Amino acid sequence: MKENILHNLEVIHNRIKKACEKAGRNRNEVRLLLATKTVSPELIKIALENAQTLIAENKVQELKEKYGALKDTPHENHFIGHLQTNKIKDILKYDVVCVQSLDRMDLAEKLHQRLLADGKTLEVLIQVNTSNEESKFGIHPDKAVELTRKVSEFSTLKIKGLMTIGFFSAETEKVRPCFKLLKNLQQEIIKQNIPNVDMKELSMGMSGDLETAIEEGATIVRVGTAVFGARVYPDHFYWNEGV
Repeated sequence: MKENILHNLEVIHNRIKKACEKAGRNRNEVRLLLATKTVSPELIKIALENAQTLIAENKVQELKEKYGALKDTPHENHFIGHLQTNKIKDILKYDVVCVQSLDRMDLAEKLHQRLLADGKTLEVLIQVNTSNEESKFGIHPDKAVELTRKVSEFSTLKIKGLMTIGFFSAETEKVRPCFKLLKNLQQEIIKQNIPNVDMKELSMGMSGDLETAIEEGATIVRVGTAVFGARVYPDHFYWNEGV
């Protein structure tokens, strides 16, 4: 299994490199985030012990279950799933450095209150529903700038950019408009020069469409299946937590 994971990582990094070259971008502008949903700590450690540093869960329960086994292996932990407000304390307890899925004010308010009480700060990305699908979480694109402005008023929340999931489609050109929309929103927010907002990161693109995402400006691509292998359930099972 180790050989498979290392081979898969090499393939993904080559894909990222080629996509950057094609887009005329510096390879160092794009980070690989390993989406580790349903992946055992033993397999995650193989990746972490071989130059990978960024991982993310989208279920708080999995974050808790794997924390003990992974805490002594250096890495950066993001959260990419729909975050319920009653799970905030767990996110902070288990060393998440960035919540990529901030999509509503009540979550921002409760995060701020908890962080303020703990004397901490937290990086966040604003999640945007660029595909306009009811099955997906994220703020509507028309309201993304307004939400960013409101969240920026919380001193404990450090806005670092935007995140989107996009269409689940084998046809990458169907997904491209989602990525273009996120990039346009980033540029719009940058022009407004909102205090406490850094629009450096665009987290978009997964195993099947990372090249398209990189062409459209992604700085973080989220890959799980193509590194760790196919899962029992399809991706949409894990992303749509409303089901």
